[in-house]
Amino acid sequence: MITFSNLLVLFIGGGFGTICRWLIHIWLSRPGELFPVATLIANVISSLLIGFLIAYFLRHNNDLLRLLFITGYCGGFSTFSTFSMENYQLMVDGRWMMLAIYISLSVLLCVFSVMAGMRLGDALS
Repeated sequence: MITFSNLLVLFIGGGFGTICRWLIHIWLSRPGELFPVATLIANVISSLLIGFLIAYFLRHNNDLLRLLFITGYCGGFSTFSTFSMENYQLMVDGRWMMLAIYISLSVLLCVFSVMAGMRLGDALS
């Protein structure tokens, strides 16, 4: 249901996630970098976190906190649109091997990070 409190927690969580994503970009990106490390790290961290949070909220149901952290924070922190743009740029540049490595690493590490986060959440619950 759309309520003011739901919109507010999404706004806060998404804003905070976006700020954290931007800070990772500032700290880890280098001019002329050959590999988009900052995006990969943000996506892996976000995947680990969302796995943990899903496991947590399966046991501790709180719709408002789930909106704040999973939909808001992780939604603002994850970077799939940036990931897609960087893959497009690798294709345009003809860097096919780097494209294959980046896509493979991103998908595999993020899927395994979700799994690890869920296991961590299960272990701590």
